[in-house]
Amino acid sequence: MRVARGRAIVGLPAGSVGGQDGRVQPTPQPAPRPAPHSAPLRRVPVQQRSADRLARILDACAEVLEETGYDELSTRAVAGRAEVPIGSVYRFFPNKRAMAEALARRNLDAYADRITARLTAPDEPVAWRHAMDVVVDEYLAMKRTVPGFALVEFTVPAPRESRQANYVVADRLLTLLAGRLGLDTADERLRTAFLVGVETADALLQLAFRADPAGDAAIVAETKVLLRAYLARYLDGSGPDPDVPSTVAGAEAPGEAEG
Repeated sequence: MRVARGRAIVGLPAGSVGGQDGRVQPTPQPAPRPAPHSAPLRRVPVQQRSADRLARILDACAEVLEETGYDELSTRAVAGRAEVPIGSVYRFFPNKRAMAEALARRNLDAYADRITARLTAPDEPVAWRHAMDVVVDEYLAMKRTVPGFALVEFTVPAPRESRQANYVVADRLLTLLAGRLGLDTADERLRTAFLVGVETADALLQLAFRADPAGDAAIVAETKVLLRAYLARYLDGSGPDPDVPSTVAGAEAPGEAEG
């Protein structure tokens, strides 16, 4: 007996669908996402003077991180570098971790702003492969030039299994690119694809900077090729980008290699 696609089949367990051979197939579930951290600021600045002081504290935090590393970072050292009373630091942050988390959050905002500025520039191509290159290039630029970014990118140092930053980065990038590329931010499969892409690029770019303090160019180039090939199956629904030759465009669409 045929059953219309998408309708429940009487007698099958919840969360299952019937396969072509009649066997029960589990319905794919979206990847679980950890709950986001609460905002690290004890007090959100209202007046401009207070906002300027917070910016100065975070600038000092980045500089001290660059010089000493996270383990040696302290609120007292940051207060001294920012030339503010230690009480001013504690007015915003209970400890150095909260301070570093705020710096990581500022880094992510700056990263999103840089990508937006590139993609909205006059005569900028509207093409997802180009957008992905911009995503990688702006990360590299921050890695090479922004104080403290090499140690605190979008999260504080933590065991890899407890890191949550890439979930946040993936969703932020999807939201950032959705309007320009016509993507559905509620599509769980697409959200998972962006997460996999971010995790993969993160690992490969870390390798690039271990191989060369400036970022190994060959590994960076291969990272871009891999991202294009992987994401093509999700983002090529309207065909390949007109400004990218087919030999460079990435992976074949599903079914192209058959027959």
